[in-house]
Amino acid sequence: MPQTISLEEVYETYRMTEKEHFDIRAVTLGINLLPSVSDDFATLCRRTEKKILATARQFVKRAEKIQSYYGIPIINRRITITPAAVVLAGALTGAAEQDRDRCIVFAQLLDRCAGKVGVDFLGGYGGFCEKGMTYADQTVMDAIPAALGETEKVCGFFSLASSKAGINMRAVAKVGGIIRDLAMNSDKAIGAAKFVVFANPVSDNPFMAGGYHGLQEADNIINVGISGPGVLRRVVAGLPRDLALDEVAEAIKKTAFKITRAGELIGQELARSLGVCFGSIDVSLAPTTAVGDSVGRILEAMGLERVGTHGSTAALALLTDAVKKGGMMASSHVGGLSGAFIPVSEDVGLAEAVKAGTLGIDKLEAMTTVCSVGLDMIAVPGDTKTTTISAIIADELAIGVMNNKTTAVRLIPVPGKKAGDYVSWGGLLGNAYIMPLHEESSDYFIWRKGQLPAPVTSFRN
Repeated sequence: MPQTISLEEVYETYRMTEKEHFDIRAVTLGINLLPSVSDDFATLCRRTEKKILATARQFVKRAEKIQSYYGIPIINRRITITPAAVVLAGALTGAAEQDRDRCIVFAQLLDRCAGKVGVDFLGGYGGFCEKGMTYADQTVMDAIPAALGETEKVCGFFSLASSKAGINMRAVAKVGGIIRDLAMNSDKAIGAAKFVVFANPVSDNPFMAGGYHGLQEADNIINVGISGPGVLRRVVAGLPRDLALDEVAEAIKKTAFKITRAGELIGQELARSLGVCFGSIDVSLAPTTAVGDSVGRILEAMGLERVGTHGSTAALALLTDAVKKGGMMASSHVGGLSGAFIPVSEDVGLAEAVKAGTLGIDKLEAMTTVCSVGLDMIAVPGDTKTTTISAIIADELAIGVMNNKTTAVRLIPVPGKKAGDYVSWGGLLGNAYIMPLHEESSDYFIWRKGQLPAPVTSFRN
C-alpha cells in the first residue's frame, strides 16, 4: 500500500525547492523489450519502436502535470530498456561487420524513439560480461564508439565484474580502448560521459549513464532519483561547529527522511497516472553545478577546510550512511544506488578541489569505498594510454568486488588536453580540470587479461 503523505510535508518540501535546490533529479520509465525480440532484425526494430512509443507516449506530459501540481521540479525524464546485448542477440548473424552495423542502427532507432517521446536520455545500451563475453556482448561493445558517439540521447553501460564472479580482465583490457575511441568520436569527448563500466550494478537505477531495465523487473516500472545536496548543506552548515558527529548524522537522517517522502509521492503518483508499477526510490545526493548544490560543500560544512583533505573519506561515510538510514525510515521502496554521488565535473566543490590540488585520483578512489557509486565524470589527459584507463577501471571494480558493493567508472580522456587544463561541457555535465594520473606503466598487468578470481566471501551458498 502506498504511504499516506500529508499536505504539511508537501508544503515543507516545496519551501526546500525554493531556497535549497531540492528537486526530483530523475523520473525513469523502465521498459521491458523482451517481447520485441526476433531473429529478424527489421521485425525487432519495428517491435521495439512500437513498444517504446506506446509505453512512453504520455510519460513526459504526465510528469510535467505532476510537477506543476506539487510544485516540485522534475529535472530529467528518462527511459531505461532491457540491456541491448540481450535484445539484439537473436538478430545477429555471425558476420561481424554486418552485426556491428546492426547494433549502430539499433542505437539510432533508440535515439529517434527517445526524441519522439521527449525524454532527456535513454539508458540500457550495453550488457553483462563479468565472467565471459558472448558474441552479442562483444559486438555491442565494439559498436559503442559509433553508437554513443553519433547519438544524442542514448547511454550505455557494461558490467565487467561482480562479487560472485570476480573481474573479467579480458573485457577490462578491451574497454580501455573502447572509451578512448568513444572520446575521440565525439565533440570534447562528451560521448565518454554517456558510458559507464560497473561492478555489481543494480537493475533499478534511475540515473544515467548507467541505468538499465533489469530482467527481474516488472514489464514497465517507474523509478525515481531524488536530490538534495543543497538542502543538506544548509542543514549541516546551520549546526553548531562543536556538535558531536553522531548528532550531525541524526540531523542529516531527519532531512533525508523528508526528501524521500516527497520523492515517493511523486513516483507513486506518476506510476498510477501511467498505469505501471512503482519500482523504487533512489535516495542519492546527486550534485549539480548550481551554487550550493554540492556534496563537496556538505563535507566542508562538517569541518573540512577543503574536500580531499584528511578526513574526507570519513565525512563522506557519515553522509552516505545517514542518507541511507533516513531514506529507509521514510519508505519501504528505497533501492537503486542510494547514498552520495561524487561526480567531479558536476560538483562545484569537487571541481574546485581538483583545481586547488587537494583532490586527486588516489583520494577519490579511497572515497569511492564509502560513496554510492565510484569514479565519476573525471576528465583525464587525452593522451592517456588505454592500458592506464583499463588499470583505473580494474582498481575501482576490485573495490566493488571485494566489498560487495556497486562501483562504477566514468572516465573522459579529452583529446588535446593535458593535466591542469580546463574543459567545459555545460548543463548538468558541468566543467572540469584535467586530472593528473600516475605516469608509471600498468601495461603488463593489463595485458595478462584472464579472470581476476572472485573473493572467498563469494562462497555463501
